[in-house]
Amino acid sequence: MPKTLVIVESPAKAKTISKFLGKNYTVKASIGHVRDLPKSQFGVDIEHDFEPKYITIRGKGDIIKELRSAAKAADKVLLASDPDREGEAIAWHLQKLLALGDCDSCRIEFNEITKPAIQNAVKHPRMIDEPRVDAQQARRVLDRLVGYNLSPLLWRKVRKGLSAGRVQSVAVRIIVEREEEIREFKPVEYWTLTAFFSHERGQFSAKLVKHDGKKVEISTKAQMDQVLSDLTNAKFSIAEINKKEKKRYPSAPFTTSSLQQEAYRKLNFTARKTMMVAQQLYEGLDLGKELGTVGLVTYIRTDSTRISEVAVEEARELIKAKYGPDYYPAQARILQSKGRIQNAHEAIRPTYVQIMPEAIKEKLSRDQFKLYKLIWDRFVASQMSAAILDITTVNIAAGAYTFRTTGSLVRFPGFMKVYIEGIDEGGQEDNTELLPDLGESTELTRQKLEPKQHFTEPPPRFTEASLVKRMEEVGIGRPSTYAPTIETIHARGYVVREDKHLYPTELGEIVVDLLLKHFPNIIDTDFTAGMEKQLDAIEEGGLRWKEVIRDFYANFKPTLDKAEEEIGQVEIEDEVTDQPCELCGRLMVKKIGRFGKFLACPGFPDCRNTKPLLEEIGVACPKCGAPVVARRSKKGRKFFGCSSYPECDYISWERPAGKDCPDCGQPMVIKFAKKGNKIVCTNKDCRHEELAVNAGTTKEDVLATGTYQDSLN
Repeated sequence: MPKTLVIVESPAKAKTISKFLGKNYTVKASIGHVRDLPKSQFGVDIEHDFEPKYITIRGKGDIIKELRSAAKAADKVLLASDPDREGEAIAWHLQKLLALGDCDSCRIEFNEITKPAIQNAVKHPRMIDEPRVDAQQARRVLDRLVGYNLSPLLWRKVRKGLSAGRVQSVAVRIIVEREEEIREFKPVEYWTLTAFFSHERGQFSAKLVKHDGKKVEISTKAQMDQVLSDLTNAKFSIAEINKKEKKRYPSAPFTTSSLQQEAYRKLNFTARKTMMVAQQLYEGLDLGKELGTVGLVTYIRTDSTRISEVAVEEARELIKAKYGPDYYPAQARILQSKGRIQNAHEAIRPTYVQIMPEAIKEKLSRDQFKLYKLIWDRFVASQMSAAILDITTVNIAAGAYTFRTTGSLVRFPGFMKVYIEGIDEGGQEDNTELLPDLGESTELTRQKLEPKQHFTEPPPRFTEASLVKRMEEVGIGRPSTYAPTIETIHARGYVVREDKHLYPTELGEIVVDLLLKHFPNIIDTDFTAGMEKQLDAIEEGGLRWKEVIRDFYANFKPTLDKAEEEIGQVEIEDEVTDQPCELCGRLMVKKIGRFGKFLACPGFPDCRNTKPLLEEIGVACPKCGAPVVARRSKKGRKFFGCSSYPECDYISWERPAGKDCPDCGQPMVIKFAKKGNKIVCTNKDCRHEELAVNAGTTKEDVLATGTYQDSLN
């Protein structure tokens, strides 16, 4: 029998696949890319039509030697890198390095690592897809032209160690512009009025919505006082009841973007962590003797919501058996992808829907189980019947005023029995309440009227989830680039994470302003999205990659030359503190690092003294009474500790509230949440909690005042 060598990207994948193939197959791993543009050189020959100069990646010599030896000993070589542009490029580089020639049957691909999928793939090899390789080459050359020209410019004009990129700079701009919106935002006062009623069949509340048939808008206390005066002796009665049936349909199975967003919302996973754990599920895990080693989910870098017919039928059979015929829709749900997608891929789904999360919980790590369950639940729910809700809207008349309440009752849960999608910060939640069975023209007993003052709030800062969503909406980057982009802008010090939100640093704002002034196209979302569409066109064979590069560089080079002449030295002055350096006596300055600000001696390099910047929060340590300060862990996570450390070892991941629990006397901490900020007792056996801030007081107000007490009623 002929011997076949199969080359994949990772050792974990090689280990899994080798168990699915016979003894005549040898499976080895390239451990990612084997060739790339050199890091220490520009690597693109502009004088010879942008020809890329590829070199063997440092440290890959032994791996390549082993692959060449295995290829010579084999009768056939199959290149099985990932089914996307980058995977196609890896296969192409391996073809060149291993001197496989222009073989017409050396490339295989699969969307899931299961025995049937692998065995089917090796039976249907194909040629390497040259347009897909060209699209990847175009991306690498574009990124090199931008990054290796703009980054040195920033080094010379601003500070060493900075970088700019075709996608990362646009992402920073999005965050900076949101911060500018927040700064410029002017709060507008408005009032709401809620009426509470009792009825022979129950109690409920309603909000004021109209006056004389027009939408009511109350912007001052004087206006509210007039409304309350008008309603002093008013009689309240039900004027109209509308009932209707509403169907709620499930979300589509996960794409890379929606998986990163939902894992952030529900599991508190960063985009990077989500992709790391998802890769483990994809490449295969040992589930014991009965199940063996299996890849639990399909390919994790996809923008498609398409599902194979076989997978749909398997899901429908499971739904019928596990949940009953009512949860089984008459026809399979066909899910349409939005925009341009790589429809050769499927959505992210379980490879075997019969492998239920709870059945293999003991075989998985905690994070693996959580993510697998999320993917399994979402996929199964996507094929279930719609939920049916009874929506009741009640209009209540009080003279010239109209109050309204809406109630909902889940008549049939459908897919909601398994899964309900999370909501982003600032998103609309279902605030309907369960109403008693009311009859029209029934007079109501008013219990009380509750006026409330509010102020409009600025748009929320981006979280990782909402930034990924925004990048997808405007068309910058691709599924494989979201997580690395976020990590890069954080590592460069352009943004910092504070309480799950992304804040631009002063450095990030300076770089964006400079690039906006001199390279408006490079960090323009429409321009960057347009480049992504051109890369798609290259992959589809509609454009030649070097033509795209030529057109780009023809406009980019003059702009670059002009910027080099016009941009002067940008000075970022360090803020001087009153703290002397313990080593040399100079007054220390504030610097920005990867994990935020720190103190450093201005005498560098003669004096290299640095220390953390202790940010007092206006709360006394519950152990010793010294000021509590904000600190950062080695991984950059913010926590709170005593300023007298190491003499006092008090620490807390939650912000101390500055008061003790009235029930048990233990310290309390502030917890920020979408549905209202609370202070809770740190004693696990005590469940005491209180409202943390006044209505209308934002989290930033609490942080600015420093103490919990300043924001209480």
